[in-house]
Amino acid sequence: MIRLCVNVDHIATIRQARRAQEPDPVQAAMLVELAGASGITVHLREDRRHAQDRDVELLRRLVKTKLNLEMAATEEMIGIALAVKPEMATLVPERREELTTEGGLDVHGHVDEMGRIVRRLREGGIAVSLFIDPEHDQLAAAARAGADFVELHTGSYGEAREQKAQQAELARLIQSATTGRTLGLRINAGHGLDYRNVGPVAAIPEVEELSIGHSIVARAVLVGLEQAVREMLAAMGTGH
Repeated sequence: MIRLCVNVDHIATIRQARRAQEPDPVQAAMLVELAGASGITVHLREDRRHAQDRDVELLRRLVKTKLNLEMAATEEMIGIALAVKPEMATLVPERREELTTEGGLDVHGHVDEMGRIVRRLREGGIAVSLFIDPEHDQLAAAARAGADFVELHTGSYGEAREQKAQQAELARLIQSATTGRTLGLRINAGHGLDYRNVGPVAAIPEVEELSIGHSIVARAVLVGLEQAVREMLAAMGTGH
């Protein structure tokens, strides 16, 4: 059955807007787990614009399911990951001026460098996922780099407004998931998924886990966090 990993960054974004202590993404993570999610994702950015080091440290101590640390491929973040030891590290591209992650890593253009980082993290006992666009060259490079997982970037699918365009993007994701498994990769997916569009992606047989944050937190403002998570699990077809 497909799993849901909830990104709590947007809880931290609300907190940081006022430089306050609330809402606490760590408390949010506890509620997310109670609601049936299979893991917690947190992105510790270089500029600490939302999640803080304290959040990551407390999440590591308190999360009972799985902690997925999203991180840039930098020496600072590698050191933090090796110290914190999340179950998974997902390497993502990062630009200071972006509002959210805008695309996948160029693993194909940096396969040797990515391979060295993947080895260091795996030697530290951390499973490694690479956030990539659903493209054959990137999948092949991720396999050569030794990644355990890839997370397919679903942003183009999520942003498609016309049915024909959405179906074309879904076909890309299905093909990439099949190709990735053939290459020996395990497949996750995420970015831009919401209650209306998540079903077809959740139904891709090779996809093991979805990482979703913004749409759940947005829904939680209206119905509460636990209810928002349960509604997303229902939209994914998990039976919750």
